[in-house]
Amino acid sequence: MNYIIETMGNLIHQTAFFNLTVGNYLMIIVALVFMYLAIAKEYEPLLLVPISFGMLLVNMFPNIMADPAETSNGVGGLLHYFYLLDEWSILPSLIFMGVGAMTDFAPLIANPISFLMGAAAQLGIYVAYFLAILLGFNDKAAAAISIIGGADGPTSIFLCGKLGQTEYMGPIAVAAYSYMSLVPIIQPPIMKLLTTEDERKIKMEQLRPVSKLERILFPIIVTIVVVMVLPDTAPLVGMLMLGNLFRESGVVKQLTETASNALMYIVVILLGTSVGATTSAEAFLKIDTLKIVALGLVAFAFGTAGGVLLGKLMCKITKGKINPLIGSAGVSAVPMAARVSQKVGSQADPTNFLLMHAMGPNVAGVIGTAVAAGTFMAIFGV
Repeated sequence: MNYIIETMGNLIHQTAFFNLTVGNYLMIIVALVFMYLAIAKEYEPLLLVPISFGMLLVNMFPNIMADPAETSNGVGGLLHYFYLLDEWSILPSLIFMGVGAMTDFAPLIANPISFLMGAAAQLGIYVAYFLAILLGFNDKAAAAISIIGGADGPTSIFLCGKLGQTEYMGPIAVAAYSYMSLVPIIQPPIMKLLTTEDERKIKMEQLRPVSKLERILFPIIVTIVVVMVLPDTAPLVGMLMLGNLFRESGVVKQLTETASNALMYIVVILLGTSVGATTSAEAFLKIDTLKIVALGLVAFAFGTAGGVLLGKLMCKITKGKINPLIGSAGVSAVPMAARVSQKVGSQADPTNFLLMHAMGPNVAGVIGTAVAAGTFMAIFGV
């Protein structure tokens, strides 16, 4: 009888209920809230579902992220090996290849001035960088945090790993992906505040047709120019343009299909769950996390404002031919930011169609954020 009681006692004490902290329970609640937002509200479910589930797992079973050096048998936790692919910048780069294979660059090619709005939307990155330093972060940590302003999760993870700031990877990645999912909520008030109703009603001329040759040459030329200037951007810009070359060449349909579907979704699962698993209570529940979340929001707001304000300037220069709303799409949440530009424009005039025009700054923003990351790496000699 004593044996049975002792055995049952051991089993009970092996359950998570006896090993979790108050912080773990709090993070479990946060994970469930993220799941609710992803499933019930459909806020970027492809990202938030795996992220929230990874968050749930690590706070119930921390050893799922165990380093092999810390285990008795030398075998690490499952999500530790997924996470290594984040640290090594493999998964973020593969995500960019999938994005390139899925994205039509024609609106940017047809309207090269979109590059300027995409660049202006990176304002938030540099504002957040200096604010992070003022809040006590070192220069590399500040750079890693600031990329949240581009609303680009893969680039945030990529730069965080390259700059050796993996202790902040969890909060940075969660903040970046959270703000990406909240684009339809955060951006419209800023866009409406900075524009007049007449500006929001501006209809833009139809974009010119883009030839097949232009579509093929664009990813090749961009790769050469950007990588020659900033070699450190090669993994991100190179994979983005390779994916787009798959799409536009028309001779590798199987590769295009794989990069934009099967491979893309496999990578999202690995990246999402491993990013979520970096948010253990011990690593996440810190004052620095609150600072990072706040800085991310500031960066995102300034990025949106920067794009819109340059759009207003260009509207005046072109005498009303450019709708300032498309500047907000310069934050690189593809294609959600472009859809928000379309939505806000259609609220002012239901017959206004801005989506394709907004895709130009949107794609430019992806390139711009990667360039910003490459600039930081060049500055720090990574």
